[in-house]
Amino acid sequence: MNRFTRNTAALIAGIGLTLGSIAAHAEGRIRIAEQFGIVYLLLNVAQDQKLIEKHAKAAGVDAKVEWVKLSGGSAVNDALLSGNIEIAGAGVGPLLTLWDRTYGKQNVRGVASLGNFPYYLVSNNPNVKTLADFTDKDRIALPAVGVSVQSRVLQLASAKLWGDKEFNKLDKISVAVPHPDAAAAIIKGGTEISAHFGNPPFQEQELAGNPNAHIVLNSYQVLGGPASATVLYATEKFRNENPKTYRAFLDALNEAAQFVTANPEKAADIYLKVGNAKIDRDLLLKIIKNPEVQFKTTPQNTYALAEFMHRVGAIKNKPASVKDYFFDDAQNTSGN
Repeated sequence: MNRFTRNTAALIAGIGLTLGSIAAHAEGRIRIAEQFGIVYLLLNVAQDQKLIEKHAKAAGVDAKVEWVKLSGGSAVNDALLSGNIEIAGAGVGPLLTLWDRTYGKQNVRGVASLGNFPYYLVSNNPNVKTLADFTDKDRIALPAVGVSVQSRVLQLASAKLWGDKEFNKLDKISVAVPHPDAAAAIIKGGTEISAHFGNPPFQEQELAGNPNAHIVLNSYQVLGGPASATVLYATEKFRNENPKTYRAFLDALNEAAQFVTANPEKAADIYLKVGNAKIDRDLLLKIIKNPEVQFKTTPQNTYALAEFMHRVGAIKNKPASVKDYFFDDAQNTSGN
């Protein structure tokens, strides 16, 4: 091979390596999975106001944002592991399950909280006042049996009542049903579903729509106060290889939190528009303005669930603190 040929080959190889590096670290594409409910309001605001695109542009990135609607932590986790989404939106339970499963591999960790919301276990069965009143004839609807945060909180409550050996006692009467369908069943009555462990606004719609509907359990009671039940998480690879896109997403999320806190009425209108939601606006505003609801991105009161899941063998790896299963970002440093 003469000098010209060698130099040309080297140049082509160099160009190939450069293009390969650019392709591997191409920024801008971000697909975000959300589910149903007001707990995803920050994402609704970010979508409506195009906040991710705004912050990405400021960083010199042309963002291509896609929004994916799923139901249940299992579906969200599958989508993240299969590479169909970059940001997963689900409960703390699914996050901990995937953090444990990918520990030392994809290293999935939490990105941020979507806020603190009380989750209610609502029943339309007048005979059910406490967990101990459920029978084999009852059916408890929740997003994903044994995986969703509602299911994990129910297990934690069961463990407190009957002991750790009976933590999954109510799994056998639990069924996976999307929140809108479960709420419709509770309001209508007369179906096999006699309870629903949901989230806002579905739980409030149930209480307002059926005189027999009542709260059996409040997640705050189980978790020891205001808690971040629903969170966002991603793989270490996405965070490391797309720093500008990742930062733009965080900045957008924090701006959305400030917007909702300062503009509850506008936020309510965005929720109605983006989700094409069928809910009374006054009830929606009441939920957003509920003093127990806090729109913040710092995770709070998540470790009790993490410790419990390890204790009963639901996860193999025991986190020492929230810093193990959330990325070391500014909004997470004071998390717990």
